[in-house]
Amino acid sequence: MISEVFRKGRDAKEASYALAATSTAAKNQALAAIADGLVAHEDDILAANAVDLKRAREKGMAEAMVDRLTLTKDRIAAMAEGVRQVIDLPDPAGVVLDEWDRPNGLHIRKVSVPLGVIAIIYESRPNVTVDAAVLCVKAGNACVLRGGSEAIASNTALANVIREGLAKAGLPADAVNLIENTDRALVKELLTLRRYIDLAIPRGGAGLIRMVVDTATVPCIETGSGVCHVYVDKDADLDMAVHIVENAKVSRPSTCNAMETLLVHRDVADAFLKKLAPVMEADRVELRGDDEACQSSAMKAASEEDWATEYNALIMSVKVVGSLQEALDHIRRFSTHHSEAIITENKATAAAFQAAVDSAAVYVNASTRFTDGFEFGFGAEIGISTQKLHVRGPMGLEALVSYKYLVDGNGQIR
Repeated sequence: MISEVFRKGRDAKEASYALAATSTAAKNQALAAIADGLVAHEDDILAANAVDLKRAREKGMAEAMVDRLTLTKDRIAAMAEGVRQVIDLPDPAGVVLDEWDRPNGLHIRKVSVPLGVIAIIYESRPNVTVDAAVLCVKAGNACVLRGGSEAIASNTALANVIREGLAKAGLPADAVNLIENTDRALVKELLTLRRYIDLAIPRGGAGLIRMVVDTATVPCIETGSGVCHVYVDKDADLDMAVHIVENAKVSRPSTCNAMETLLVHRDVADAFLKKLAPVMEADRVELRGDDEACQSSAMKAASEEDWATEYNALIMSVKVVGSLQEALDHIRRFSTHHSEAIITENKATAAAFQAAVDSAAVYVNASTRFTDGFEFGFGAEIGISTQKLHVRGPMGLEALVSYKYLVDGNGQIR
């Protein structure tokens, strides 16, 4: 008897061949049916999500993680709008990237093509089910989804809507397959199913990402846990810095683009931390600082472990530095190469920071929370890559295709 993973991987592979040959108009028709279905089945989705939320709270899940799991009418409407925005984006498949003639008369075209079947392993964020599926379909890929057990009811409801939309448009429902068995042992089977899976993409915390990268024998894109930094320079507008730091930490602390560590230049540390402290107190943010930071404002002493921790919670570590170079040295040691920001009015310092920081997104006078496919204008995103091959940063549609060479001749032999 074959396993669910093998069966759904096999079925997705078969569906991928049909999807790769599907027109942009047909794919867009399917996405429109999915968007309409999300709205039409709103009550069913919310009822399934309520089951997950009840179970999560009974298990004592942290509120920041409960927030990731929660669906509301507004969030479902936003998901549907995200699908409609993907409809409006150019189809990345079938594009002639380059073409040329050889002296022997061969005509060569480099054409973008779907990757095939993408396995996406993620945790308790049901919106990933929709984001991943619609981006894969638009680019002509099938996908096999494996979400966290905490969101199984929500993910199943959403996957049913997606498969229904595909079928209504005449596309194979198996272009989107959800692994419903929550046994963790099946993840290893999925990540080693080289016969059917062309690429694996993890979305979640550092532990999940490391497990996927260490386990996969299929090609894998390492998406980022985010130990993100904001550096307040000596030439910063301190009022601006307070607003940016508050947004980067507080607006949604459970996301990978939330800041975890604040670096402050010694020349402005005392003044800035005195401005920031009451704001953080009002937002219920726990501050953990080095010795100098603790002298400027009441906070807990930070440990060495704090500098490397992705809190995903209302906790922020604070370090006072004596120079731009000291800030850069700290970031190089502890960054996960996701997103870093500098607040400064000095253009030369800003340029030096952007040139020196080796992260997927490097900001000047803006919040790290903008590292997001939607905010970058990509529609939805399938993840944020912190590696350098084959994509980096928010992964939109253009990250979900490869290319092949189409060569036309008239009898040439070598």
